[in-house]
Amino acid sequence: MSIWTRITDALSALTSGEGLSEVFERLRTPPEQSVGFTIAVIALGAKMAKADGLVTRDEVTAFREVFNIPPEEEGNAARIFNMARTDVAGFEEYAHRIKAMFGTRREALCDLMEGLFHIALADGEYHPNEDDFLDRVAGIFEMEKREFRAMKAQFVTDAVPDPYDVLGVVSDASFADIQAAYRALVRETHPDRMIARGVPEEAVKLAEVRLIMINNAWEEIQRNAA
Repeated sequence: MSIWTRITDALSALTSGEGLSEVFERLRTPPEQSVGFTIAVIALGAKMAKADGLVTRDEVTAFREVFNIPPEEEGNAARIFNMARTDVAGFEEYAHRIKAMFGTRREALCDLMEGLFHIALADGEYHPNEDDFLDRVAGIFEMEKREFRAMKAQFVTDAVPDPYDVLGVVSDASFADIQAAYRALVRETHPDRMIARGVPEEAVKLAEVRLIMINNAWEEIQRNAA
């Protein structure tokens, strides 16, 4: 059963009057968390979008930066997007529900934030209101400021990454500790690890940008230490 079929099943509950916020409550455990992850990225992406009215097919294709959406499933993606657009609940409520859904699993929330960055940059621009939106969502997810800055630098070309921020270490940490942090991040970024924590197979491409940034940071630190 594809993830989009499972999403359709989850959304069938909406016909009984449930809202997207309530759907998140029923998607706390594997394998449903991959469904929850997908819905969360699309729903928060919709809240981040500036345009009003119904989503167009062209707008749906922006999510191909994060997900492999088969043409026959674009309607389901658009349905989630439009529901979030028209839902009276604010994005803060969505973010709090999503935080509760993933609990203390920081890595899954970071995966989700990276998906939102992909969507924000899909049009080639990063607007101040998008930055404010993502900063506030990161705060609800209890993401550290330095972690947010490092993630932002992965996607925003004028944001200079600090290699120590990228690896989550202080600049005066021992070389051995920095190397251990680097290896741990590489392990966390492996597609199998991502799938295990709720990222659907259709979205593991999120790891590509992250791994490049991690490797670049490690190489820079090694050069500076030479």
